[in-house]
Amino acid sequence: MATMNISLPDDMRSAVDAQTAARGYGTSSEYVRDLIRRDLDRQALRELLDEGRKSAQGEPLSTQTFDHLRARAVRVADESS
Repeated sequence: MATMNISLPDDMRSAVDAQTAARGYGTSSEYVRDLIRRDLDRQALRELLDEGRKSAQGEPLSTQTFDHLRARAVRVADESS
């Protein structure tokens, strides 16, 4: 695993430390990695939604279709990490 050092203002560092403790992460690195994973998931979902918006109109989407799209977004995010 590679190491990356970042600089944060004191208030952001305090927020990271507070969230790390409050959410049960072992280290601030675990918390930041989780934030990055969630951001990647959102980006993947946004790409899928944009792809769908650009496609031809079809039938209204069912719950099953949304579940499929959500699973696909998770797979895409997992592949990119």
